[in-house]
Amino acid sequence: MPPVHTGAPVIPGASIASSPHPAAAPAPRAPGRPGYRRMSLALFAAGLATFALLYSTQALLPAISDGFGVTAGQASWTVSAATGALALFVLPLSALSERFGRTRMMTVSMVVAVGVGLLVPFAPGLEWLVALRAVQGAAIAGIPASAMAYLAEEVEAKALVGAIGLFVAGNSIGGMSGRLVTGWAAQAWGWRGGLAAVGAMALLCAVAFLVLLPRARFFRPAGAAPRAVASAVAGHLRDPLLLRLYGIGALFMTVFGAVYTVIGYRLVEEPFSLGQGVVGSIFLIYLVGTVSSAAAGQLVARAGRRGALYLAVTTTALGLLLSLSDRLPAILLGLVLITAGFFAGHAVASAAVSRTAKTARAQASALYQSAYYLGSSAGGTLGALAYHGAGWAATVGIALLAVLGVVSITLYGSRAARAERRHTALAAAR
Repeated sequence: MPPVHTGAPVIPGASIASSPHPAAAPAPRAPGRPGYRRMSLALFAAGLATFALLYSTQALLPAISDGFGVTAGQASWTVSAATGALALFVLPLSALSERFGRTRMMTVSMVVAVGVGLLVPFAPGLEWLVALRAVQGAAIAGIPASAMAYLAEEVEAKALVGAIGLFVAGNSIGGMSGRLVTGWAAQAWGWRGGLAAVGAMALLCAVAFLVLLPRARFFRPAGAAPRAVASAVAGHLRDPLLLRLYGIGALFMTVFGAVYTVIGYRLVEEPFSLGQGVVGSIFLIYLVGTVSSAAAGQLVARAGRRGALYLAVTTTALGLLLSLSDRLPAILLGLVLITAGFFAGHAVASAAVSRTAKTARAQASALYQSAYYLGSSAGGTLGALAYHGAGWAATVGIALLAVLGVVSITLYGSRAARAERRHTALAAAR
């Protein structure tokens, strides 16, 4: 059985079999070092394109419902099919990245996803639109886990949370700008025009990514044999901390998927009756997520990982409760808090996965991404069905149950950590 690639950065000065001058080994990238800014900008562009494409139909769901004469639950499959396919394909594509390289996997995935994005506006019916979106989600699957593994290998450990925070910040701006562009373009040219506009934007991001991304310096190819991958996955699934982090990612994304899949329907209806362009502009709130995810590293340094998660989940819950108001300013403030809490929690959890996994980091990140996007699919579908059946309060109820799940997992983790410390102290005393 081929060895499983550890994904750990090469330590400067350590022996490298392929190099006759071990002392000349390059240092991991960090702020102020060569290539760090280009790497950050390239992955920022990748994150922007990923989220813009992945959720390109979300702000357009009311218009798609009208265009095809379908319900909110049926239209929501244009989002859930993409996120569900991503969740299914992220693990096998991450395994291929262990063999063929992170940069190659991200490049191929980006090209295919953008190419499909340029075809999506021409879908003749809902079934074709859902199918194309599923293909697009499967292509996008090669980007997030490979990007996380690339950063874990190339970036200095103490700068990793900040680097991942910048990638997540690209996600938040992509989610915002994609919805903003589709909203206003759809108001002028219909929902097909909106999808065409976001496809063009993603094309520009893909060009920037291909031009800027530095080559990987610490990647070492490893076999992608099914047995080796299965062994790596089984090892991660036996790790209690990783399991908790996967659950937290899934539940946070359940909240986010439910809220942002349904909010457009609520705001175009009475008593708000907002236009499609204005509803798209609501997603400017994603800028809050850009700030909170980029600041996650400082938050963890001050409050610790669990403290940061408690703060993120409390902020999210307050936002959900505020969103129950019938006053638009209160709803907007609620969305601000939900967005800030979600992106902070996601950045903390995803960075913790990269630091916790000591071997097969690509598979560890892929499992997190799989759980994360399954949460998005579940949240979007359940939130839309709840709204169609009982209104916004039912959607908030689904989201609050997910928040309660995050709190329960974090509390359990805190108690487990205290018990482990007591056990270690008693063992030392003996």
